[in-house]
Amino acid sequence: MRPQLAALLLLPLLVTGCGSGGSDSDRGTAPPDGSLESLWKRPGEDVGLVLGTSDHAAGAVRVSFLVVRDNSEVVERPRAKVWLARKREDRPIQETVATFEPVGVDGGEEDAGVRGLFVAELDVPSPGTYWFVAEPVGGLRIQGLGTLEVKDESASPALGAKAPASDTPTLGDAPIEALSTATDPVPELYRHSVAGSVREGVPFVLAFATPKFCASRTCGPTVDVVDAVRRETGVRAIHVEVYEDNDPDKGVNRWMEEWNLPTEPWVFVVDATGTIAAKFEGSVSVDELTRTVREVA
Repeated sequence: MRPQLAALLLLPLLVTGCGSGGSDSDRGTAPPDGSLESLWKRPGEDVGLVLGTSDHAAGAVRVSFLVVRDNSEVVERPRAKVWLARKREDRPIQETVATFEPVGVDGGEEDAGVRGLFVAELDVPSPGTYWFVAEPVGGLRIQGLGTLEVKDESASPALGAKAPASDTPTLGDAPIEALSTATDPVPELYRHSVAGSVREGVPFVLAFATPKFCASRTCGPTVDVVDAVRRETGVRAIHVEVYEDNDPDKGVNRWMEEWNLPTEPWVFVVDATGTIAAKFEGSVSVDELTRTVREVA
């Protein structure tokens, strides 16, 4: 279901030589001036990127990623320059800046994973496979290369679509221990269902996440982040677990299926009309979500 970040950090990041026919540098020739490949091959360490998102559709794309050194050290800097291109030998079609967003909250439910990810907002013109380079700003120079698979439509509910009116479980249906795998679950996250909130016309934040069975720090603190934003903004917040009977061996539950979620965790912001105003795959920071909630609610 979810990328196992801890395991990914142990794998060699084999991006050199990917793509049809390889790149100029793979064939021993210099990359074209101004190409994405030339940006990646500038002086400094050349590495692959570890993506934290996968469900991308043409248009506005939020992509999160890690820049990881060959010694498995995660690069943590406030910003990274990002360039996007159709092919490695092409000139970039877009340049933007990614910000390093912290994962989780102080004292929240987390493990010894990474402390944050870079997040970039891209405008991808059409479906297809794209390449992008990220260069963290400051310190020793390092460039990361990754691919971005973009489809016509996302598997998850689209921005601007009506939220599926799922009859998610509440404290009226079961004790809190059955509704959450969190160590110390917060009752306010289980007082309202999605269906009831849509009927009432109340904006809400919805998190699909499983604190107990999330193996990396990029997903464990999601519920903590949502609750922190609830307390900060007063927005209604709902947490829904991922697995049937909270048992990974039984597969995902019907609410995950109703929302057609290919990964977890996910966080959605739904406005008063029941329309999906924002969505976040994987990790989302308190600042990111707070800004969005204040714009929507």
